[in-house]
Amino acid sequence: MQPEIHLGPVTLQTFGIMFALGFVAAGALCGRRLQELGKPVDWAYEMVFAALVGGLVGARLDFVIENFDSVSDDLLSNIFSGAGLIWYGGVIGGALGILIWARFRRMLDLRLLDMCAPALAIGYAVGRIGCQLSGDGDYGIPWDGPWAMAYPEGTVPTDVAVHPTPIYETLAMGLVTYALWRLRFSFRPGLLFALYLVLAGTERFLVEFVRRNDDVAVGLTQAQLLSIAMIVVGAAWLVVKARRGELVAAPGEPAASRSRA
Repeated sequence: MQPEIHLGPVTLQTFGIMFALGFVAAGALCGRRLQELGKPVDWAYEMVFAALVGGLVGARLDFVIENFDSVSDDLLSNIFSGAGLIWYGGVIGGALGILIWARFRRMLDLRLLDMCAPALAIGYAVGRIGCQLSGDGDYGIPWDGPWAMAYPEGTVPTDVAVHPTPIYETLAMGLVTYALWRLRFSFRPGLLFALYLVLAGTERFLVEFVRRNDDVAVGLTQAQLLSIAMIVVGAAWLVVKARRGELVAAPGEPAASRSRA
């Protein structure tokens, strides 16, 4: 792993680099989809900026809330610190940022959710590369398997061989990204996002069994409980639409939702 890259007097954090590249990758997919929908491609930059600001604020606030006892003695300083970001808080904050942007651009509809589905997946996949490079503690439980590895020089070091869970998640969410992108013309509006909820929730639920997070209820981690909620919402959405015969995109839908660039 390589937590830092030194370029003369400048020190770059590899997690931050991959965090930024995750937004770039997500923006590229959004730009392509906006073009297919007949919308200005430049809107992708606006979306990325809105998601970045909202995501950083949400991720930081989530960290402060979850670690309030240890940061309450210097709350203001910890709120504006650059260290400590929680993924789920970032997702919620980023989503709120996108919703505010979409309302401004009058694009607050189901097409927005579908456009964000593969973008969220690829952003997560790229971001986990940053976790692997920096060794930030998102690795798994001790393991002596063939591809187990230690993180002796990581931000959160360990000399014990463990599951390299960031690699698992990058590979899994990379496949999810590919599947969602290939299926973007296949479903009625909103259902691609429902599928994302099921796939992303399942990925995170399964990988938590070999991560080192603590259980919080019924033998499950907080991330697993949130993942179950994602799966239930997405699956219920898909089942209801399937029962109504409204799952597959109809040939007569408006060209703006089905056109290819």
